[in-house]
Amino acid sequence: MARKTGSTISQEEVYPTAGEPVREELDDARLLDLDVEDESPFLRGQKRVSVRRGSLPKKTASRLTWGAMALTLVLLCGMAVAALYHYGERSWRFRVDSSDDIEISGLDNVTRSQVVEVMGGDIGRNIFFIPLAERKKQLEQIPWVESASVMRFVPNRLRVEIHERTPVAFARVGSKILLVDATGTLMELPAAGKKKYSFPVILGTNPGEPLSTRAARMKIYCDVMRQLDSSGAHYSQDLSEVDLSAPDDVKVLVSDPQGEVLVHLGSSDYLDRYKIYVTHVQQWRQQFVKLESVDLRYDRQIIVNPDLGGAMEPAPLSLSAVKNAMAAGVKSAALAKYERLPAKPLLIPSPARASVKPPSAAKSTKDARRRSTAKATANALRATKHARKHAPPKSQAAAQKANPAALPQSSQVAAKKKPSPAIAKGQEQP
Repeated sequence: MARKTGSTISQEEVYPTAGEPVREELDDARLLDLDVEDESPFLRGQKRVSVRRGSLPKKTASRLTWGAMALTLVLLCGMAVAALYHYGERSWRFRVDSSDDIEISGLDNVTRSQVVEVMGGDIGRNIFFIPLAERKKQLEQIPWVESASVMRFVPNRLRVEIHERTPVAFARVGSKILLVDATGTLMELPAAGKKKYSFPVILGTNPGEPLSTRAARMKIYCDVMRQLDSSGAHYSQDLSEVDLSAPDDVKVLVSDPQGEVLVHLGSSDYLDRYKIYVTHVQQWRQQFVKLESVDLRYDRQIIVNPDLGGAMEPAPLSLSAVKNAMAAGVKSAALAKYERLPAKPLLIPSPARASVKPPSAAKSTKDARRRSTAKATANALRATKHARKHAPPKSQAAAQKANPAALPQSSQVAAKKKPSPAIAKGQEQP
């Protein structure tokens, strides 16, 4: 405790000696001041004010307050959303009035009427109740549509975006010619004169086969086209037909001004085998009377004209189908029916060694042609002689030449048909 630096009171002043007169007034005043000074800071205790506390802690009360405020806010938001929902459900502003409120983009081969046919049921309907996912699936069922997207825009507009398929070939299905993409999906030909393609026609597709079967065939077709065009020569442009009925024997019909040739390419190495055909086709045409097919599936030999009796022809096309196919770019060789000579198949070595036709076969073919020509000439002379012998009189002949319809019906029949030898002999006897 620090020492006091002020004035001090002597012991004599506090405790007076005996015989000394006591100054009561002074002593009383000093003692009073001393008592007040000593008791105030050191001797007297401070009084505490009592605080009344609640039943909940302060932290809990604060949490309850914030919770009540959040619940009130949520209720207000819910009421606002319900009011907006009720307004959007019943307001005429959110209804699709007509097809003009449906915006469509990406149309090339798909017509607007096909899209409106799917979306037409939503005209007059609230925009918020249109099932966009369901409409998307319905649009993708259109053959030309690969993918579609449907979006809504407030207050009452719809936007439809169409992504069309990319055709890679023509396909002959029954008596029709259609377009087909790389996945095997069939599509109708575009309107006449709208677009023209330069694809070959795929044979071997049946109307009732599943999509997975066509997809497997199209995978082979794309591999053939890729290999034929890989060297930069664009050999695929020379093809008019690709027969995929047998996956292990791909046959291509080559368009040639000297005559179409059916080439068997097998199931692999399409480019190497086709190059053999391109290199030796002119040599084969000089060696053979008619070159109609070549089988290049084997490594050490080549078979010329292996298709005896001709190939099986598909169902005939209607006139309208032929016109639409020609307008779309189908080559005439794929549309015309061609007959193959029933020639005997000839085996010749691979072009890497030798490629010479036996002279006996050429000689026999020339002799057969000479005999057929002589026989036809003899028949023509015999018919002319018979016609002169049984010719009608000059007057009747002149009348027949001037007006064949004026003759009797029997005379017209006689003029058209020559009598049999037995009837002619009976007429000569009278």
